[in-house]
Amino acid sequence: MKLRQNARHFASRKALETPVVRSVAVSGLVRMHTKIFLGKADPERADERKDHLDGLFEATMDSYLKALQEGYTEAEAREITHIQANFDFYNHGWTEMMEIPVDELEAHHERYGEFFGRWDITIDDPLGQFAPPEGLPEAPSTPERLEDPEHPHAEGGFADDVYVETEDGELVVGGQTEPDDADVSKAVGVGDDDLED
Repeated sequence: MKLRQNARHFASRKALETPVVRSVAVSGLVRMHTKIFLGKADPERADERKDHLDGLFEATMDSYLKALQEGYTEAEAREITHIQANFDFYNHGWTEMMEIPVDELEAHHERYGEFFGRWDITIDDPLGQFAPPEGLPEAPSTPERLEDPEHPHAEGGFADDVYVETEDGELVVGGQTEPDDADVSKAVGVGDDDLED
């Protein structure tokens, strides 16, 4: 999968790992991801998917942190969460929201097979053990879109590794080296006031 990576991603990682600001960072990241993917959704279907996406992205924050704890890089941990989201989109027939083509889902699953297997994550069960006990809010599926899937936001050809586009537009396989001085105040959802709490 091809991802972007910049100082804000490293700041957000640090915020998620910092107890004082973690809940603020989670809230900000969930809002941001829901907004981005609703922008890719069929406009007539966007509103009915919001609550589901909020729940999905909140759950993937836990899998992101667990992947980091298990030694995955920031880019790999984030890719894991994006793959989980794409599994969910596929299961709902929300192909217009997908970032990877349908025919690359299995390859992405296999690449993180050890992590996914340990946490019971499959294409059919994208959250595995990270699913909230009450489940995710329901949202209508569009299974007919799977018959001839269109995914205008998907980029194929990146299933063999994590590819990161830097702020300079350079494509780096595996991601960038993480800075030692990531600034939590630059994290999504975290402002100076949040740091003073």
